Amino acid sequence: MSDDQIISLLTEIRDLQKQHVENYKNALQNQRESIEFQKSFVARQRKLVFLVIVIVIVTFTVMALLPQFLGHR
Repeated sequence: MSDDQIISLLTEIRDLQKQHVENYKNALQNQRESIEFQKSFVARQRKLVFLVIVIVIVTFTVMALLPQFLGHR
């Protein structure tokens, strides 16, 4: 193998490694964004569950007390 071929091969390997590093950085950034999205989704989901629980408790409380108020009139 000639020196020019070796240099060409090493240059190609270097370029591919640089591309691999850039792709890896991009993948890590995508993972970070995905984790942030999941965190915000979980936070919204918790708020929604809390709201539904409050609505259910209020509804059952009103339904339990409603006959007493209607019976006294």
